[in-house]
Amino acid sequence: MEPKKPDRRDFIKHSTALALAGWTFSATDQVYTRNPTQDNDLFIIGPKSGFSPQVGTLVSMMNWTRKITTSTVAELSMKDLDFLIDPTANTIGALLRHTIAQEKECQIQTFAWDRAEVINETDLVAGSLGNDARQHIQGNEIEFYLEKLRSVRETSIGELKNRDDAWLMEIGHHHPWGIPVNNYCQWFHVLEHECQHVGQIALIKNRLLAPRNDWIHSLG
Repeated sequence: MEPKKPDRRDFIKHSTALALAGWTFSATDQVYTRNPTQDNDLFIIGPKSGFSPQVGTLVSMMNWTRKITTSTVAELSMKDLDFLIDPTANTIGALLRHTIAQEKECQIQTFAWDRAEVINETDLVAGSLGNDARQHIQGNEIEFYLEKLRSVRETSIGELKNRDDAWLMEIGHHHPWGIPVNNYCQWFHVLEHECQHVGQIALIKNRLLAPRNDWIHSLG
């Protein structure tokens, strides 16, 4: 019998199953959970209590994205975080530190903060990535990056609670992009930018874990 050819629906079902591996669902209380500390509304994209409707919807998307990021890297060692897939690539550690620096930049632009009071020397290096980041952003355990991710996001959420939907739609004309950009676009860029880098991180992680998986399979 000729083997069944994979189709798009099979691919989507398989991809979804992999993406949700480890998550459980209780039909009685309609709560998704991965562990006892997981927010019960992670799978609810939309308005959130304590925020104006559009701001809350943005925050729900930011929460989802950040959970994917932290889940992807949570078990990595320092050696993994400093691994270079090739001499001109970025390490996972540098990409995480870059994500933090970019969120700080958005805070400055949208909250009208003094840049000199927010950005430090490591932020400057991380923001540019490249050779400086390869040389200077290394030697940190995963807890270092997770805490900085948590801290910068805590600051963002605290500030967004004090903003409303009208503020979110406000257009600024002095953004470094040189074009009118509203606050919603800038914060959306924070999460889509993070999505881009977590894709890079997943690729690097798969590459560095491949030899380990091959060794495990050889035992079977």
